Amino acid sequence: MRSERRVKTENALQPARQRCDLVTECHGEYVGTPDREMIGPEKILVAMSGGVDSSVAALLLKQRGHPIEGAYMKNWINEENILGDCPWQTDIEDARAVAESLGISFRVVNLMAEYRKRVVDYLLRGYSSGLTPNPDVMCNREVKFGVFLEFARDQGFGAVATGHYARRILCPDGSWDILEGVDKSKDQSYFLALLRQDQIAAARWPVGELQKSEVRKLAGQFDLVTAGKKDSQGICFIGDVKMSDFLRAFVQDSPGLIRNRKGEVLGEHKGLHLFTIGQRRGIGVPSNSPRQAYVVVEKRFEANELIVAFDRPDSAGLYSRSCRIGSVSFTNKSVMDKTAILAKPRYRAKSVAVSFEPDEAGTAILRFAEPQRALTPGQICAMYDGEMLLGGGVFEEIF
Repeated sequence: MRSERRVKTENALQPARQRCDLVTECHGEYVGTPDREMIGPEKILVAMSGGVDSSVAALLLKQRGHPIEGAYMKNWINEENILGDCPWQTDIEDARAVAESLGISFRVVNLMAEYRKRVVDYLLRGYSSGLTPNPDVMCNREVKFGVFLEFARDQGFGAVATGHYARRILCPDGSWDILEGVDKSKDQSYFLALLRQDQIAAARWPVGELQKSEVRKLAGQFDLVTAGKKDSQGICFIGDVKMSDFLRAFVQDSPGLIRNRKGEVLGEHKGLHLFTIGQRRGIGVPSNSPRQAYVVVEKRFEANELIVAFDRPDSAGLYSRSCRIGSVSFTNKSVMDKTAILAKPRYRAKSVAVSFEPDEAGTAILRFAEPQRALTPGQICAMYDGEMLLGGGVFEEIF
């Protein structure tokens, strides 16, 4: 059982100052052992997606002397013919070409059944019940560092590597912490918020120490075919597919009314699953006020009604200061007391000051220092101490 973590509230917002039992900070550098210094015979299976980041991850590990092999996780092949680009065959070819140029073995690992059960079904259940899930966070916990890691261990590998822009650091007590990637514009630590300590111990993120421009430069210097390949912007391992198109293939339309806060009917929607809090585009209701657009502020699931208001700070339901998060998970030591920390309510959001107030039921109240726009049930809130990831939870209630 992991020991509890108790953090003093004073100075708690300073980067890692309160982690003196595990990691301290001195002149801007963390005391501990970063991944880049860990060189040895460790056998690593690299998850090669066919993109530049995982390609360079494999390159760096080989340069450091690790015995590595590459693997493409075949999670989705778009049998339903959903509109969009799902280039899994091209990705496999690119990943294989990079492996050949590096002189490492390569394989395709079929995880389609597990991906469907652990990620797609989770996604569809959430949207069908009025939530807005985060498939990328779940994919990391359940697939990349879940079933894929289990497969790697069964094949004799000690760790798996990916192209995430995040860093690990070994603490004096033998545990691991996650830090934001060096490139803050590409940092992906948010998507790792629900990882467990045993998963972090077996993870390797070589490109987390680099800027994106350095990654592409390295790929070009070593003539990797992925050097100029465009980054994927779609659903985790599915491809550049719009979420609305993906949902229409699996969730039946359920038309209902669109109302404003006065209860006036403004139009009709095709299903609440196609909308999320804070959404402006695709509502289908024109604004009758110049320079003011409608935005989704509430989804009334029982009445099947979509509530919209003008996109401004005084619109009820759009901005919030407090929320409850559930399924709270910590990457290392647990936070058991009321504590001042930082939080990111969504990917690419800036870290904001919050009061974290845990209870014994595995949930916690977050009180933000400043109002936050469009906090959304089902989404993930990542928690930090400076640039150190503490863990995360799922938004359950906004108030």
